[in-house]
Amino acid sequence: MKNNLPNDGAAKAYRHHRLLVRMGQVSIALGALTALSHWVAHLALTGGPPGIQDILIGYPTGAALMILGAVLAGRTTPKKR
Repeated sequence: MKNNLPNDGAAKAYRHHRLLVRMGQVSIALGALTALSHWVAHLALTGGPPGIQDILIGYPTGAALMILGAVLAGRTTPKKR
């Protein structure tokens, strides 16, 4: 199937663009899952994660993944030259 794809520069740039957008969407989903799992850990009756893990792995990591994903997913399509 990939043998039928055009090999010119515009098609290659568009495929690269779509790959980056998909990676951004996956990053947004991973960030949301990280923040959600951190929130569920705070709801647990056992007390939650230890201090350093709470600071470094919880909401800041989820937010960073979501921001990175938003930057990648918000790319505009490549311009034709």
